[in-house]
Amino acid sequence: MSRTNQMEQLRWTDFEDFYSSTWQEVYRTLTVVVRDADLAREATDEAMVRAYQRWSQVRRYDNPSGWVYRVALNWARSRMRKLQRVDHIVIDQSVEPETPADPSLERAIAALPLHHREVIVLHYLFDLSGPQIAARLGIREGTVRSRLNRAVAALREELSDDV
Repeated sequence: MSRTNQMEQLRWTDFEDFYSSTWQEVYRTLTVVVRDADLAREATDEAMVRAYQRWSQVRRYDNPSGWVYRVALNWARSRMRKLQRVDHIVIDQSVEPETPADPSLERAIAALPLHHREVIVLHYLFDLSGPQIAARLGIREGTVRSRLNRAVAALREELSDDV
């Protein structure tokens, strides 16, 4: 086997390990955030393709899975904007949660703006810390705290109206 083939095989094996350990987490997070399982699957796959194409660079990042998540989220956001511009296409907003949730809480979370919903999901559902969320989304920790505070306040207000 030539040196080039050996390097390509090593690159593939390294990426394959990353893919198998990361794909499910990115997909699950996106599914909850964008509330569309098909869109989340497409976005995750697209981000993984882009990661593989740049693997020699991406693998050296402090948080390669965070990079993949951000690429997938950006791709999904772009796709949602394009779909919303077309009047006759309706985006499926009915993702079935893995565990039963309080319907009023689910409605309140779904009503949050995407940037608030993603920090709520990452913090409370996936139990990520502020620094982990900041790294995953590529934003400052202060921005994470601010979004979390605003999202929680909006949820409290929405849920207190239901009582």
